[in-house]
Amino acid sequence: MKRSSWKDIILTLAAGGLEIFERTAGRRQEDVVAMCKRLLHLKGEASAISLAHEILTTYKDLSFGSRLRFFERLLTEFMPDPECIDQAIAAYQLEPNANTIVALQAAVESPRQELFRVLNMGPDGTGSIVSMRQDLRSMLEDYPHLKPVDADVVHLLQSWFSRGFLRIERISWKTPALILEKLIQYESVHEIRGWDDLHRRLADDRRCFAFFHPALPDEPLVFVEVALVRGLADSIQEVLSAGIPDQDFEFKPDVAIFYSINNCQPGLKGVSFGNFLIKQVTDSLAEEIPSLKYYATLSPMPGFRAWLNEELAAPQSAIGFSEAERSCLSHLDDQFWVENDSKAQQLKPLIMYLGAYYLLNVKRGDEPRDAVARFHLRNGARLERINWLGDTSDKGLHESAGLLVNYLYDRKAVARNHEVYVNDNDIVHSSAIEQLVRRRPHIE
Repeated sequence: MKRSSWKDIILTLAAGGLEIFERTAGRRQEDVVAMCKRLLHLKGEASAISLAHEILTTYKDLSFGSRLRFFERLLTEFMPDPECIDQAIAAYQLEPNANTIVALQAAVESPRQELFRVLNMGPDGTGSIVSMRQDLRSMLEDYPHLKPVDADVVHLLQSWFSRGFLRIERISWKTPALILEKLIQYESVHEIRGWDDLHRRLADDRRCFAFFHPALPDEPLVFVEVALVRGLADSIQEVLSAGIPDQDFEFKPDVAIFYSINNCQPGLKGVSFGNFLIKQVTDSLAEEIPSLKYYATLSPMPGFRAWLNEELAAPQSAIGFSEAERSCLSHLDDQFWVENDSKAQQLKPLIMYLGAYYLLNVKRGDEPRDAVARFHLRNGARLERINWLGDTSDKGLHESAGLLVNYLYDRKAVARNHEVYVNDNDIVHSSAIEQLVRRRPHIE
């Protein structure tokens, strides 16, 4: 009999260990589903809290595959009872009234919603469910059949995180370090390069506000960074590199620039907070700083280059590029085009035109394709100005060809602009934007 080498022994043990691990993980997934079913039938609150905690703790130890199977079983084994739905429909059709409507609503509600409500009773239940939803979202692209589970969780999160439960806080250098560290971590628009950079962003001519929820007291949900300046800012480089105003000089800013808005919790994607935050911050700043006349953003166009590349590659582009325009736009392929004044000046008129065209005419359904535009226009902002080379960072050039946009929040016109946009899909914009999109530059 051939003697096994030490390598063969190690491989055999490893294979056995993997098999045991997979059986254990599968058993945990089976156990957590069984616990969920038991949880829905418990009467005592203390027992429910204890079991909910055990379920959430067990879930955290599951592998990716076991979590996927857990969500798939939530989809198939926690569905409404078809027989109860049929009976409720028949009762409503026979006698349509408030009572039969309530009974029908109860019959069609997924047991998954009640499961998540009870899970929320556990210690750190809300935070655990937000994390669970983050896991689920990461699976949806490859496993779209799980969307009904996601819809149930979102339905609950939208009520749990409604505006009435949120509190707004101004973030300053005196804010606990635990939260300041998270601002550095969550900043995704303009990277915070360490504590010195953060300290500058919290200086006297800056403001930072965040929304918090009682169930997640040390976790900002969304935060906005504001620069108090003179005149409408057109460059993020100037905003971020500006020195602190001399304390002996009477500084009277007339514009509040919202230059970075960050959603901090991926598990709350689809639960909107930014619109409430901007309105509340605007009201707060107006009361604190009487010299402010304008409130505007300095916003990216994160989908602009992707759209432009699609148009350039399309056999029949909606733009209809000439050979001269294609040759000019090929400068964008040069990694250092922004440092070449000749190439930059050739590109400027065409890119500015295309930026205006993109924001006004390129749609996703009835709304602009650009997500940032949709957000601010829904909130009642006016598309005010497009700024050439407003962001020359690698990210700004890669996503927006260096363009930044000012969306202006006129407090007297916000409600009217919002109504025009949501009811008629009209984009309220300035004459400067109109001139850009009407005059296509001639490129030779």
